[in-house]
Amino acid sequence: MTISNQTAAFQYALSNRSALKIISGLTNLDQRNVSDVVKAAQQGGATFVDIAADADLVRLVRALIDLPICVSAVEPEQFVGAVEAGADLIEIGNFDAFYAQGRRFEAPEVLALTQRTRALLPHITLSVTVPHILALDAQVQLAEALVEAGADIIQTEGGTSSAPTHSGILGLIEKAAPTLAAAHAIAHAVSVPVLCASGISDVTAPMALAAGAAGVGVGSAVNKLNDPLAMVAVVRRLVEAMEGVSSTAQVVV
Repeated sequence: MTISNQTAAFQYALSNRSALKIISGLTNLDQRNVSDVVKAAQQGGATFVDIAADADLVRLVRALIDLPICVSAVEPEQFVGAVEAGADLIEIGNFDAFYAQGRRFEAPEVLALTQRTRALLPHITLSVTVPHILALDAQVQLAEALVEAGADIIQTEGGTSSAPTHSGILGLIEKAAPTLAAAHAIAHAVSVPVLCASGISDVTAPMALAAGAAGVGVGSAVNKLNDPLAMVAVVRRLVEAMEGVSSTAQVVV
């Protein structure tokens, strides 16, 4: 697939509310694991991949797949080399990796990171995650400010903050509830696409689309697996689950 076709397919998926991003992890520099994840993403039918903002990793992934490559970081300067190496879009976020360390991302910092990134890279597609640690109304306010600052895509999160009390399908819905709620609220407040990520599964991906998201981002459900075939199977289940969701469907979360 040519670069122009990649871009067209990516934009179509966002506009058709069917985008699937497979995330290898912001701190994951394990080339073997990242290779398995991105190859599974392409074989399974994902729209694009999200990897750490590392130039060597970008070059490795570009040699393996022809899906658009998003790179994630919380230091704007890290994006420059990754973009020069061939990244197609950038993401300020995937904050989950830092919460376990006690690192919080408040609204002023996320907005400042966005402004710094736009100053460094004014033209590349920019996605920004809204931290789930903020109250829902504050998440909406930040999302609106981020769009004004130049964000092209807003991403939600929240899976790590949830504590499901049930197993099975009900537990999967409980786990996804915070990010689904954020996607619903933010998608109705901003004009740019919203990606719903963190704690999403094939059970809850259709709910995210019905809530107004343009797509979903999935990480640990794929990158924590040790079997490449199992990774492909998970991606395919996600794609199948998202197919046929009406672009006009709405659900109150």
